[in-house]
Amino acid sequence: MAMQPPTGPRRLLPVSLGLFQGALLLFFALFITYDEPSAQAEDASLVANQLYGIFPLFQDIQVMLVVGLGLLLTFLPRYGLSVLTHNFLLLNFSTQWALALQGLLHHFHHGQVHLDLRNLLIAEFAAVTVLISVGAVLGRTSPCQLLVVAACEIPVYLASEWVIVTHLGVLDVGGTITIHVFSCYFGLGVSKALFGAAQRPVHPKETPTLRSDRMSLVGTLILWVFWPSFVAVLCQPGDAQHRAILNTILAMSASTVTTLSAMACVLGFRFLTPLLARKLTLQDQCGIHNLHGLPGILGAAKKIGAAASAVAVLMSPAGGNASEAAGGQWVNHGAGRQALCQAAGLAVALGGSLLSGLLTGAVLRLPCLARPPERLCFDDSLYFKLQDQAECLEPRGTTEEGALALKERV
Repeated sequence: MAMQPPTGPRRLLPVSLGLFQGALLLFFALFITYDEPSAQAEDASLVANQLYGIFPLFQDIQVMLVVGLGLLLTFLPRYGLSVLTHNFLLLNFSTQWALALQGLLHHFHHGQVHLDLRNLLIAEFAAVTVLISVGAVLGRTSPCQLLVVAACEIPVYLASEWVIVTHLGVLDVGGTITIHVFSCYFGLGVSKALFGAAQRPVHPKETPTLRSDRMSLVGTLILWVFWPSFVAVLCQPGDAQHRAILNTILAMSASTVTTLSAMACVLGFRFLTPLLARKLTLQDQCGIHNLHGLPGILGAAKKIGAAASAVAVLMSPAGGNASEAAGGQWVNHGAGRQALCQAAGLAVALGGSLLSGLLTGAVLRLPCLARPPERLCFDDSLYFKLQDQAECLEPRGTTEEGALALKERV
């Protein structure tokens, strides 16, 4: 039988979403427009080529975020419906919120806002940071709390991304710093402020089952297949995009093989996550520190510690294209100065995300946002009407009722 959440938060969620959607419709009606159709055949052909060049990669990213990431998070056996639903809701809410904020900023500077697929894609990249960050508090937060995280994180991310890429000129193809590092430490900051200094024992509903692990593995494989599109989609078409795809595929292939010998992320789950939980009382439900934070810092450190890498980019024929792919204009700082810029970008991402995450986590402690009680954490029955949990977890065919139900379906 479904456990009903308190009446206040049950009303707060649909009301707030309805108001948000109404305000967004008004904003689109007043400020958003499309580019005028071109009468020139050459211009129309160019627009069509741009569309068909970006849309397949955009669809790949949709599959990654909706299906791949959603299934990846289903390792909690009693929380699969909730996590799929929350992931889908947050993706759409955060994308629209980022699109509106970008449009408002553009309107104040340039007037009317022209909507195109690239703008939508950039907004969806902003939404990715939210989907990663909430992994730290998965299962112990209400939908209202998750929406507050999205509402707070998106504007901070957009400001951070502008400082790092546009102002500092940091090379960050694939969002190593702006997405992975930022979202990880924002989520950890939220977790630390929300759960405080109390150590939490392992919840009895946290332990994965064979079935939930299989579903999570399917999500991992989907993300693996489509990852080159995520890295290359914002690169300039041509050599820069081609190189990004090739390098990503080769890097993933090498990582897959070397995982069995090095197991960097696996070692993080085995040793580092429990250590952080003991020493810092840090809750990291999905291990985003191992999956996004540490790899992001290692990726940034390559460019910071090796000025020769920056020299190679400057001297390569695709150096200009690579800088534009990161979203900013390449400035010939010289190897040393570029390394300092990379370090400054990492510091901005770490400091800004941690501070804003801590503040957001403090907001989530408000009673009106109704954090689930500990006994109802990691449980779909809080939000969904389900048959008895014991019956759900019991393999079909082991009882007469299961056999009869299977026979009726056949």
